[in-house]
Amino acid sequence: MKNTLRRLGTPHDLNTFEKALWALSACAVTLSFLLCGAFDPLTLLASLIGVTALIFVAKGLVLGQILTVVFAVLYGVISFRLRYYGEMITYLGMTSPIALLAVASWLRHPFQKTKTVAVHKLGKAEIVRLLILTVIVTAAFFFLLKWLGNARLAVSTVSIATSFLASALTLKRSAAYGLVYAANDVVLLVLWILASIGERVYVPMVVCFFMFLCNDLYGFFNWLRLRSAQKADISAAAGA
Repeated sequence: MKNTLRRLGTPHDLNTFEKALWALSACAVTLSFLLCGAFDPLTLLASLIGVTALIFVAKGLVLGQILTVVFAVLYGVISFRLRYYGEMITYLGMTSPIALLAVASWLRHPFQKTKTVAVHKLGKAEIVRLLILTVIVTAAFFFLLKWLGNARLAVSTVSIATSFLASALTLKRSAAYGLVYAANDVVLLVLWILASIGERVYVPMVVCFFMFLCNDLYGFFNWLRLRSAQKADISAAAGA
């Protein structure tokens, strides 16, 4: 049990840049909350947990996936209040369960004896299967949300597609997760900008997803670096 807890990750595992990125993200979200002139502690809490989760995911640490589960639940509640049923269903019924599966997967696949997850390079067959599954899931959700009368159906549908694919790539331990999540962040920025026009209380969510975009882009490039470093370590060990 103690060994498992040690493998989850702590703030001490972050380098100076990563700590600075987290601090900048947390400060930006908090300031936007204070300046928006409305009090919604749930929105602030979800935003702070979200940016914290992403920096640990970008580092390849299991703690990031655990925090993602918490964020998904809170974000689902916030989305329900705005009648964004697509976001609610996506995060409660898809992102959260997949993140739970990712916790188990990442714990089973550490790189050698480190806390960092072993990065997996997807094969062509895996990519094709994921794309087909994404189309099927997106189509099913589209008709469900249309029946529910979801607000801004087109934007929510695109969000479902990018969110599902990104979650699946995270489960598969692929570096591409960050790039697809960045695309999802852009979609969600549009969604919450529209929401904040009428309700200033949701301005922190706009700032939150902008910082998500920065963190996910860092995650993509950092995972590419991790993959190269892990490949080099494996080659060096094989040649020893």
